Amino acid sequence: MRDEIQRAVELLQRGDRASLEQALALLQETVFSFSMRVCGQREDAEDTMQEVLIKAIPYLPKFASPKALVVWLYKVAKNRCLMSRRRSKFAPAQNLSLEELMPDRKEIEELASITPEALAIRSEGAARLRAAVQSLPPQYRIVLVLRDMEGLSDDEVAEITGLRPATVRVRLHRARLFVRKELQRASRLRLAKGATVTERPPSVSQPRAQRCKALFAELSNYLDAQLDESLCEELERHLKGCEPCEAFLSSLRATLEQCRRLPSQAPGSKMAERLRSKLLEDYQRALAAVRSGA
Repeated sequence: MRDEIQRAVELLQRGDRASLEQALALLQETVFSFSMRVCGQREDAEDTMQEVLIKAIPYLPKFASPKALVVWLYKVAKNRCLMSRRRSKFAPAQNLSLEELMPDRKEIEELASITPEALAIRSEGAARLRAAVQSLPPQYRIVLVLRDMEGLSDDEVAEITGLRPATVRVRLHRARLFVRKELQRASRLRLAKGATVTERPPSVSQPRAQRCKALFAELSNYLDAQLDESLCEELERHLKGCEPCEAFLSSLRATLEQCRRLPSQAPGSKMAERLRSKLLEDYQRALAAVRSGA
């Protein structure tokens, strides 16, 4: 959503009424979509959108930098979403264990035995993806939504959440692994109800499985092109000779692409229009106050 905020800043700087209305509509859609992905409930998302934008109005005339507005908006929206936990379906706060998120030997063997045609069956719909994201503990969900759905950088996510960039990377990888695992579980249940999977005999020894799992911990860094050259070459050599790892990487890459392509959700048109009318009046007063003070 960063492009939408940049466009909103450009429109705000024009100053005419039509541009202001377009800018406010973009900000509404951005805050609402983020809040739906984090809160999971329309009522909470609408409340968050309203509170965040009303709070933002006095500051909007002062934002010349899209990046500064990005960080401010998402930080305020994040805090408001976390305060809504009593009414939302947030998973209980907990830490995700990397070991629990890694595939066990049985799953590695399954990955080795399933044909590419069967893997192609496992693409998931938006509803299943949203359910998987909602199952994440909130401290991981926030990072995944900001990084993979809203398109922010590691540094921006770190500034919004107050985490170190290295911690953002750890939580992001575990969140991706968790969502991948949830989607795979849903896919297996669906296949068990009637779909036929063509399998090959498994051929993964336990020592080799352990070597595979050691590399799985680096796959998010590999997908985001953040591995140093020597480790990247080592991982790619391993992948060329290991069908289970290739399949696992494909499933993780597919999960990441689904997160990035997940359609945004819009607020109700009547509610958004009423709020936008109020925001426009408040913004014009705030802009006049800034200009008179200058």
